[in-house]
Amino acid sequence: MSFIDDIFERSVKSRIFKRREVLMPDYVPEVLPHREAEIRRLAATLAPALRGERPNNVFIYGLTGTGKTAVTRFVLKKLEEKAGELRVPVRGIYVNCRHRDTPYRVLADIAESLEVRVPFTGLSTGEVFSRLVKKLRGRAGVLIVVLDEIDFLVKRHGDDVLYKLTRINEMLDGGSKVSIIGITNSVRFVESLDPRVKSSLSEEEMVFPPYTAEQIRDILEARAEEAFQPGVLDDDVIPLCAALAAREHGDARRALDLLRVAGEIAERRGLDRVTRSHVMEARNEIERDRVADVVRSLPLHGKLVLASIVMATGGGRHYTTTGEVYDLYLQLTSSINIEKVTFRRVSGIIGELDMLGLIVGRVTSRGRYGKTRVIELASDAEAIIEALSEDPMLDGVLEVIERRAGVSVRRRESP
Repeated sequence: MSFIDDIFERSVKSRIFKRREVLMPDYVPEVLPHREAEIRRLAATLAPALRGERPNNVFIYGLTGTGKTAVTRFVLKKLEEKAGELRVPVRGIYVNCRHRDTPYRVLADIAESLEVRVPFTGLSTGEVFSRLVKKLRGRAGVLIVVLDEIDFLVKRHGDDVLYKLTRINEMLDGGSKVSIIGITNSVRFVESLDPRVKSSLSEEEMVFPPYTAEQIRDILEARAEEAFQPGVLDDDVIPLCAALAAREHGDARRALDLLRVAGEIAERRGLDRVTRSHVMEARNEIERDRVADVVRSLPLHGKLVLASIVMATGGGRHYTTTGEVYDLYLQLTSSINIEKVTFRRVSGIIGELDMLGLIVGRVTSRGRYGKTRVIELASDAEAIIEALSEDPMLDGVLEVIERRAGVSVRRRESP
């Protein structure tokens, strides 16, 4: 199998990448272009920790890819370095609430970062919180907890854990202090919080504006210099990545993903140049992966409603209505013999799918017949059905969905 050796050899001696990790989402660069004002403000907010004082809690808003996480982790890194020089006990803990998507796991991650042993399951959330409080009472210093994508946790499980964490200082003595940084993509998220949580968490608020195409281009050029071998990018690659990402509300993360995946496509083919066509291929590949990740995260009834929309908009149709979707949803639930939810709940699920970017729904007037919601797919039908095929609960209806949608996709392989 000499071809495997060839693949590995090309990977070891890449003609495309110099440091691929520079383009990864979790990489924190030493320079963050066009976020100097946000860095300055967050650093000033957290600076009292260097005097042993508790900084104000901070709530950070902004669309995806506007630098919220990168700025927060950058400032925390610098804060910890300065605290080390001054021999002041300051610690930052980062938790992504989309990945640790239960109150138990969020609290367990914080506790384990402080060397508190917590089993994977078996304790109540209250017990994990009690162990965390006990540990904090035994240590001095300032702890800054970053809860990234906090809206994902609260939407699923409520804001009880957030309430506990924002009130934790009331249970500690003067030597230990905790500050919270909440990060969300939703500007309206804070409106859904309990007033007590809202008042505690929003002591300081920061809003990160979207990047312009020119700013994204600056970011890409800075990263590309570190990430790629000299001269491998065609001149129009970075401008194209910046322009495509600027259409997505100034999403620098998407631009970096486009640039990285374009490079990976060229590398897999043994090429020594990254071209415009590789960027367009990367765009399609990323979109399919994004759709798959979102669809996999949906509960069963969310998948069934989405499948109903795919069916209703198939066969040359470009839109449907809530009533048509509900009729198809009833047929699907009946065919797999599960209990249906109400029309009102399906309407709510449609709104959630709209927020996730899988569909677009808009209310239109029908004159004397009132108003109705017109629904269109915003994602590729084949990519959606391919992701749905991974759920064994839907095995019995996949052929019906594909036939009505007018597409055929790869089947989920049996283990």
